Amino acid sequence: MVPQVRVPAAKVALSTASVYPENTEAAFEIAGRLGYDGVEVMVWTDPVSQDVEALRRLSDLHGVPILAVHAPCLLVTQRVWTTDPWRKLTTARAAAERLGASTVVVHPPFRWQRSYVRDFVTGMHRIAEETDITFAVENMYPWRYRDRELQAYAPGWDPTDDDFPTYTLDLSHTATSRSDALAMAARMGDRLGHVHIADGTGSGKDEHLVPGRGSQPCAELLEGLATAGYGGHVVAEINTRRAASSAQREADLAEALAFIRLHLAAPAGSVPRETRP
Repeated sequence: MVPQVRVPAAKVALSTASVYPENTEAAFEIAGRLGYDGVEVMVWTDPVSQDVEALRRLSDLHGVPILAVHAPCLLVTQRVWTTDPWRKLTTARAAAERLGASTVVVHPPFRWQRSYVRDFVTGMHRIAEETDITFAVENMYPWRYRDRELQAYAPGWDPTDDDFPTYTLDLSHTATSRSDALAMAARMGDRLGHVHIADGTGSGKDEHLVPGRGSQPCAELLEGLATAGYGGHVVAEINTRRAASSAQREADLAEALAFIRLHLAAPAGSVPRETRP
């Protein structure tokens, strides 16, 4: 008899950005209370998010592993961990190694970061060969204002146009870019190593809605991952800044977790449409 190989189940993490305007410490508390498998640390202007020892203490205190580190790639984090984008990534790698995280999430460069843009594709291959930490390049979107569209990222907002070792798929970003999320996942293929689950309506804003509240195929994607035996991380990256209270914020994040677990537990098409959240 040929033994069956069990593919490890995907772990479900909470992005620490999901609790904003509460802080990084609150994210660990909520993730532990709701039963997430771990967190993805968004490194941003909160000093705790930049402090490896503080993060380690929070992880130990709440019994919540740190599964991924999101490098400081946003406009508001241009001066976090220096202004040198490559040093930001090597610092993120060192943080991930010390914290026991397996993945660093990376955005494509901004167009004005010219030297970084020039070396980005080859640099991602080089840095991947230097470490066991996975660097997963995330899909972004064009910036829109009324009838104008700005291409802010280079080589482009769709990383599947280039050859990267590993990708992050973000479904709020596919909504904002008005892309076909399932087609993008198919292009990523077995190099899809990390997923940000959130929803969107295609409004042009990066909405990060609770999955099931927008137009993205969140359920179909998760069920497809389950069928394929996906063993990476699925991260709830939800915008709760408009929540009326901390209790409402926690309820939204509990709903997101329930949605993800339901559809990751089921092969594609096995959850009747009427039972979906």
